[in-house]
Amino acid sequence: MKVDDSLISRLEDLARLELAPEERLRLQAELENILDMVAKMQELDTEGVEPLAHLAQHPAPLRDDEPEGCWPVGQALGQAPVRHRDFFVVPKVVSSPNA
Repeated sequence: MKVDDSLISRLEDLARLELAPEERLRLQAELENILDMVAKMQELDTEGVEPLAHLAQHPAPLRDDEPEGCWPVGQALGQAPVRHRDFFVVPKVVSSPNA
């Protein structure tokens, strides 16, 4: 895969970024380095090597999931900077594609 200006523009759009020209050049160089590293890794003979499931040989044991008490609605909402009846009011973070 070639890292060119059109790919950088596409990534900018997907990430909703506006990069300065020097940032675009730095990103292009970093992506090319990453792709070079992946290409080198693909040259390795991995025949018979088990896939890695965990970084540690023995993953940390999980604790039992035990229910605990929860705050009453009034106490939880008392911590909110903005509320509407029994709900927290938060800024909109996801937009509708038709909006």
